[in-house]
This record gives sequence, structure tokens and C-alpha cells, in this order.
Amino acid sequence: MRGKKRAAISKWTIHSIVCIMAVFLLSAGLLTACGRQEDPGEADALDDISEETAELSADTDNGREETGDEKDVADLPGGQETEGEKADTEKLQEKFGEGCIAGQTFEVELSEYPRAVFFVPFAPVSDGEDFRMQIMLDGEVLTKIDGYVPQALAGETFTSLDAVSFYDVNFDGNTDIVLIETYGTASFAAVYYGYGELGSGYFTIQEELSDNLSGQVEALSVSGIRGFLSDGKKNGEFAGYQEAYRAVARLCSLERDDQTFALLYVDDDEIPELAAGLTGYYVDLYTFHDGCLYLLMDDWGYGAMGNHGYEYAPRQNSIRNYNADYAGAIMYTTYMQISERYTLDTVVSIETFNFDDVNGNGVPDEEEEDSMGLYSVDRIDGRDVTREEAASYDRGDYEAVVGEMNLAELEAALER
Repeated sequence: MRGKKRAAISKWTIHSIVCIMAVFLLSAGLLTACGRQEDPGEADALDDISEETAELSADTDNGREETGDEKDVADLPGGQETEGEKADTEKLQEKFGEGCIAGQTFEVELSEYPRAVFFVPFAPVSDGEDFRMQIMLDGEVLTKIDGYVPQALAGETFTSLDAVSFYDVNFDGNTDIVLIETYGTASFAAVYYGYGELGSGYFTIQEELSDNLSGQVEALSVSGIRGFLSDGKKNGEFAGYQEAYRAVARLCSLERDDQTFALLYVDDDEIPELAAGLTGYYVDLYTFHDGCLYLLMDDWGYGAMGNHGYEYAPRQNSIRNYNADYAGAIMYTTYMQISERYTLDTVVSIETFNFDDVNGNGVPDEEEEDSMGLYSVDRIDGRDVTREEAASYDRGDYEAVVGEMNLAELEAALER
């Protein structure tokens, strides 16, 4: 970051040393280009360099790689590149195209893809172009990511991409992307949450979170953001559920300021689950074990389209959801439980047909409307079951999975 002082040797200094070594190796024909594949015979020559620099860009969190590089361009007059960096920039631009920001291009492992991919950011190179990013593999663009500009900076021009980091910001098991950018003379954070199964990843900007971080983190940097959100703790490092839930609640409140929270004892251990969300619209549910947060419900919506919401039977490890189609002609009752893997798994889904489905097409037709309310049958996996079998999954009195406390009230409850 600009103007950032360091007492120890800076990342820029180490980077410069490595690039000088790289230039020497290039001249000797031993190295092709930073960050790209070498011939098998060249690997040994690069081991010492890669081991020394690995700590600058990689950090392991539950088996996932976290990469962050906060390159300080203020160490050179006017942000000038060294000769080695110019050569590297030219090679990366030849590989990925004009405008590729070489200093923030990384080959990285993301949870959304089965093997390492390239994160490639592009600066605008002509009028009408915007800052943008791509996830690439073997020359193919897997995902395009649009740049984000806060409303307050609309009309300003792109100046620099100052830092990039890849880690699980919201504890959902997916790799997210955190950027520090400068437009005009103002720097800001941009956080993109990652989603998708292996090979089909995509990333969405979190506008309110990004804007709040930009305004509230005093020293705007990747490490500053991590310190602000979780006191620098990674998932797996939390001393207890209180510390973990404070971090989650802080994040949720930055995502939107009307979040509410509740501590619920879903299963029979002495560690409560944390519910967060907007009552009547959606809910998140977290559990905690051995230093790790696990996201059980991720923005599960309800209150519309026949979804009545989510309930739990205290300490019975049973969560129930009622849903309906065709104005209640078909009811769905789903029972779920927290598994030994700390996922929320479906135990059973019961379909209740409140009409006589004479033609067996699964929908109430006009000629079947007369049977509404006079007929009812429960089905599991397409077979008719007795009312007693359907009721056997019920665990007694259920309570709504909704928040009741604001952030301050939750933090006070966690202190008790």
C-alpha cells in the first residue's frame, strides 16, 4: 500500500531480490518466466526461490490455499517497475492479453475449481473499458468478474490494483476474493463471495460489506481487513464458539445493518448454534466444533412461495420445514439434522396430497378440485405411508429458527 512503512525487510524488497535472481537465471537460460510452467529439468533450480517466496503468497486454511500479495509501489519513484518486472509484465501480457496487471496475476488453488487456475486482472487500456478480472485455465476463460466502483467514486478513473487475497471470508467453505483498489487517489476494498460446485465457480460483489470495510478499517489492507473481521483468526483457530460467533456476527452486521441473531441449542451438546438473518425473509445457521465454524444454512429464504420457515426441536437435533404448492393442495414437510460431518442433512421429505390425484400427474386438476380438504395422503419417496409413520419423524415442540437479538445484545450474551 502507498506510504506504508515497515520495520523489517518489506515484501517489495524481497520481491526485488527474487526478480534480480530471476533475471540472472533467465540470462542463463534456466528460467522461462515467473509463475509459469518449467521443463522438468528446471524444477530443481527453482526450489530454493519458490520456498523462500512461498510465505509471501500462500497460507493454508483447512486444506485450501490462501494467497495474498500487498505489493508496495511507493518504494520506487512514481511506482516505476524494475527491468525484471517490465520483462515479466510483457510476458504475462503476451500470455493473457494487453492490460494484464502482471504484479497481481496469480496461479492459485480455489475451492470452486478442481485444480489450480490463473487469476488475471486487467486494467483499462482504451476509452470505455473498465477494470475487470478473469479466472483462466489452459487459455480458456472459466469465469469473468466485473470490477466494482463505489458510488462515491463514480466518474473516477482506475489507478491501480494494490492487493489481492483469496480466502474464505464468510466461513462457508468457498474461497472468496478480496481486493484493495485505487480510483483517482482514493483506495477502497472490494469483496467477492465465491459460489458453485467444482468447475462451475462464480463470484459476486458484496457491495455493502465492501463499502463498510472501506469506511471502517483504519489501515486499509488485506491484513487490516482480516484483523477487523476476526482479529486475524482463520477458521480452525478460534479458541471457542464465543470468539467464532463474534466474528460471524460482525461480518453479518457489515453485510447489512438490520441483521438479528439468536443462540439456539439444536443438538444435545453444550455448544449453541448461531442463527443470523432478517426475520421473515432469510436465515443463516452456524455450528461450531474444535475451533471451526460450519455454515449449515446459507441465506435460506422463507416467507414467500409457500415456504413457512424453519423450526428446531431444542436439543433433539431435528429441524423442520413446511412448504406448500398450489395454495396448500400439496404440503411438503422436511426433517433435517446436523450430521457428524457438521452439515445439515435431510432425514426425510414427506409429501402430503390434500386432494385425490385421480390421474396421478402430481398436480390438482380442475376435475379434482372437489376433493380438496376431503382427502389426504402422505407419501415418502413416492410410496403411500400411514399417518403414524409420517408423524414418527416429529420430535415434539418446535421453535422458530429466527434472530431475536441485535449485535450488541448477542455480544453481551456471548460474554455471559
